[in-house]
Order: sequence, then C-alpha cells, then structure tokens
Amino acid sequence: MRGLQGKNVLVTGGSSGIGQAIAVRFAEYGANVAINYLGHAQEGAETEEQVQACVRRVRQEGVRDVLVQGDVSKEDDVVRMVDQAVSELGGLDVLVNNAGIQISRPSHELSTKDFDKVLGVNLRGAFTCAREAIGWFLQGEKPGVIINVSSVHQRIPKPNFLGYSVSKGGMQNLTTTLALEYAGRGIRVNGIGPGATITPINRAWIDDPQKKAQVEEHIPMARAGTADEMAGVTCFLASDDAAYITGQTLYVDGGLTLYPSFRDPWSSE
Repeated sequence: MRGLQGKNVLVTGGSSGIGQAIAVRFAEYGANVAINYLGHAQEGAETEEQVQACVRRVRQEGVRDVLVQGDVSKEDDVVRMVDQAVSELGGLDVLVNNAGIQISRPSHELSTKDFDKVLGVNLRGAFTCAREAIGWFLQGEKPGVIINVSSVHQRIPKPNFLGYSVSKGGMQNLTTTLALEYAGRGIRVNGIGPGATITPINRAWIDDPQKKAQVEEHIPMARAGTADEMAGVTCFLASDDAAYITGQTLYVDGGLTLYPSFRDPWSSE
C-alpha cells in the first residue's frame, strides 16, 4: 500500500486480536512498529505469549520493532510510551488508538468506578495518546495520521454495556474534532468501526454454534469479520491512498449498521 514503507507506527493494545493484526499488517507493508501492551502481572504467561507471538510475526518482515508497556488510562504511562516509541523508532508517523475494554452490567447496577474505568481506557486513553502524538507531529513539522479503532456501537446502542457505548460515541467526536482542528497542519484523523469480529476474546460465542448463529443473524453478510480485515482498512486509512480522507469513521461491519431488520420490504399502508 502506498506510503507506508519506512513509516513509524505506534499501536496501542497491540499484543492480541485486532491490535496484533494491525501491527503485523503494517509490518508487512514495510512500516516499523511500536507495540503497546498492558502487561499486568496477574495476566502472566498468557500476556507474555501474546506479546511474543506478535513480535515474532512483525520481525519476520524485517522491520524495526519496539515493545512499549503501558496502561493508556494512566497519563504518565502514555507520555512515557510515546516518548519511548519515538526514541527507539526514530520518530512517529502514525498512531493507532486500539486499546479498549468493556464491562457488562445492567446500567442500573453499573458502578461509577466501572463506568470510569471503561471511559478511562477507551476515551481518555485515546485522547491522551492522540495529544502526545500530535505534539510530536507538530514539533517535527511533519504530517501525521491518527486512526481510532471505535465500534459500530458508536452508532448502535449496546444495552448492558453503557460505558462501552458512551466511550465509543465520544471517540466519534474525538475523531471529528481533532480532524477539523489539525487538518490545516497536515494531520489526518480517522476511525474504523468494527462490527462483530473474530478474536481470541470472543471465543465464547465463536465456539458455541447457537450463540454464533444469534450473532450472525444480525449481520447482512451473515458472518463475523476477521481481525485481518480490520487491519487492512486501518492500513488503508493511514496510507497515501487515503490522503484526502479525514474526520471519517469507516464501518467494517458486514452491513451491521444498515438496519438489517428492514431488509425485508414492508409498508405501513
């Protein structure tokens, strides 16, 4: 894809799932990649295995890589990890805000602590990373790209996941506001809105035929997407092929946002 060779890319939440697929795809296009991971001690061997698997796949492409541990909900961690990525890669051209969490709870039972936790990672974390990246873009007087990995749930309500839905709705406005504010400075800001996507965290419904059918019946294309499909669109938006696109969220959802319940013609007459 044009314009990605030799670029320096930071991917938050890059050790597994969509984030790992994005990091690997950028490497396949010749970009150098900084892979952020959370790395809580209690996650132990599973996190280490995921991180090393991502590193191995990136290194197969012969590009530079750096691991940057950090919790995006913590400002000091964000400042440190962005500085580390810039220092060890030799600059920064693209930020992918992919790190995200969700907590399932009926809204009337959702604690403010859990609500704040989700927004802290998904929305404040994306803002803080974007702020630091933009600072480096401006300091270097060079163009830059930010891709926010949002969700179809910035448009579609998700009952029992209020914090997640609110955070993704906020991410939509984060994308458009930053895009407008910095368009004249050569900085493009876009988002992708994944629909149902096959990742390790979704094994519970992927491996259950009944739950899988329940998910797929809502999708016009009748299947979930893959992490690799999300990665391809992310790289497109960061490439020179998307040089005139900013402030947009591209839904990668198999038609989920097309109001599938209206697929059969009906009339109120």
